[in-house]
Amino acid sequence: MLETTPHTIILAVRDYELDFQGIVNNSVYFNYLEHARHVFLKEKNIDVNALFKDGKAAIVVTATLQYKSPLQTGDTFEIQTTVSSLSIFKAVFKQKIVRKEDNKIILEAEIISAIIDKILKSLKP
Repeated sequence: MLETTPHTIILAVRDYELDFQGIVNNSVYFNYLEHARHVFLKEKNIDVNALFKDGKAAIVVTATLQYKSPLQTGDTFEIQTTVSSLSIFKAVFKQKIVRKEDNKIILEAEIISAIIDKILKSLKP
């Protein structure tokens, strides 16, 4: 499942995602990235909702986002997702947001996700 070619999706900025400065609020980028990872996994026949129903939970344990430039209303952008490391317990995703109009890098991210067993989580020492 390690990807050498990035999986890509294209989205557009929605006006309600802007902050008082007229740029996309920094917290919205995390939503963009999560949506792109879910689309990527679904296309690999991995459904995070089905995992949850099966007693497993995929959780983000570390998120490093490097903001390079802001997105504004009217911008379209591509989210590129690759998996740089994979084990039965965790996956390391590398993601990049690139504005389509000028191919400017907007954000680079590394997301570390772990799979936990919900039954074990419910045990209390």
